[in-house]
Amino acid sequence: MTPQSEFAALVAAVADRKDRSAFAVLFDHFAPRLNAYLQRLGTDPTTAEEITQEVMVTLRRKAALFDSAKSTLATWLYRVARNRRIDMLRRERLAFLDTQDPVIETSDESDLDTQVDLSQRGEAVRLALEGLPEEQLSLVRLAFFDGLSHSEISQRTGLPLGTVKSRIRLGFVRRCRDGLTVRCPGAPRGPSRGAPP
Repeated sequence: MTPQSEFAALVAAVADRKDRSAFAVLFDHFAPRLNAYLQRLGTDPTTAEEITQEVMVTLRRKAALFDSAKSTLATWLYRVARNRRIDMLRRERLAFLDTQDPVIETSDESDLDTQVDLSQRGEAVRLALEGLPEEQLSLVRLAFFDGLSHSEISQRTGLPLGTVKSRIRLGFVRRCRDGLTVRCPGAPRGPSRGAPP
């Protein structure tokens, strides 16, 4: 029996019967190797030990997920260890953010350029919506000007949720297809396909 097939049999014993002796053999073989691997990647010894423990707990709890046809046990465990290390590094990076940092804080002061830009965009949207049928226009207003969700619009108007969604979507598709100056999200920049240039 090759080492790989022996490891696969031990994992199967852990998965099927929660076999402690099989897990002990796997732990004794892989834990020191995983720890050394993590330290070679630059992880401090304490954190490497914690990640190693997490990986081995994952092996114990999720042994049934291991598929020897897809990878070796070593590959599977090292991948789990690497992913746990990446997750830990991401968490650490987020912990360094100072919520009191002025760069992160939003400003309450209104910038004149921003106000002008918002005003111009609002006017462009209003012009774009002028040609919509009332059944679509009223729903678009409720969604984008009153800030209601599709479910809230459905409740307020008594229309089915699917009808609300499709009418709002149709309103935007119609405006985008008409080639208005307002750039609709996801719309092609030139004339639409099949439309005359």
